[in-house]
Amino acid sequence: MSSYAAPSRTVGRLKRPFGNLYYEVSGSGPALLFAHGLGGNHLSWWQQVAHFAPRYTCVAFAHRGFAPSDPVADGVDPADYAGDLAALIDHLGLSDVRLVGQSMGGWTMLEYALAHPDRVKALVLSSTSGTLDRRGSDPSGGTDYDKWFGASEARIAAGLARGIHPAMGEHAAERFPALHLLYRSIDEMAGALDKEKLRAGLRRTATRTLAGLKTFRVPTLLIAGAEDVVFPPFLASAIATSLPCGEAEIIQDAGHSPYFEQAAKFNELVDAFLARQH
Repeated sequence: MSSYAAPSRTVGRLKRPFGNLYYEVSGSGPALLFAHGLGGNHLSWWQQVAHFAPRYTCVAFAHRGFAPSDPVADGVDPADYAGDLAALIDHLGLSDVRLVGQSMGGWTMLEYALAHPDRVKALVLSSTSGTLDRRGSDPSGGTDYDKWFGASEARIAAGLARGIHPAMGEHAAERFPALHLLYRSIDEMAGALDKEKLRAGLRRTATRTLAGLKTFRVPTLLIAGAEDVVFPPFLASAIATSLPCGEAEIIQDAGHSPYFEQAAKFNELVDAFLARQH
């Protein structure tokens, strides 16, 4: 008979001013928290939690407005995300944390790390620059960003016409149809959430400059997919070289969701990065 024992898992709801914030805690060890993107929720991290829970206390949550967290009557403001994370970390009594944010989740994780740098051992930004202004982070002065943006908008429109979710992309949908179906299903769990309004809020709050992060010494890994049509992958390296403790990795056969479509490679990169932090 097998002696395997699944990692411990608990489910909770934290009372916040908007309502209840849903979270799950799996495993044991140093704290590792995950913040999902616009098309996700806590379930987005199923491949990461299963991998890391034997060695880390994994915390996955659903941002306010994303089921099973409570909806927000007048819409979601991403400026509230870092405060929700801070309350959750305090509620769980975590003294130091490692943070992983995908796309929209980068707003949450970067802002928390900037506000509490002494509590963050490591930060992973996947397919995101968080609250940094994207075009302003382009070393070409915006030329490369503008060229990339025009091409990506056309590719997104062509994909949507064929039922392809931009966060997966054409190649991922073709290679991994089951993952594409699962991604779309998780995305649809958000129900009536106005994601276009939320996208506008994300753009409004992405105003930080690289110059403003010149003293930011939290070890930071930026991961991007070379086929991404939502986040310009070349910005990962550009931003990493501008940070005091930054590094970047580009996954060639991945789009906007490398954690989802190339989980083994993503987990390997995060594993190695976390192992280098003490």
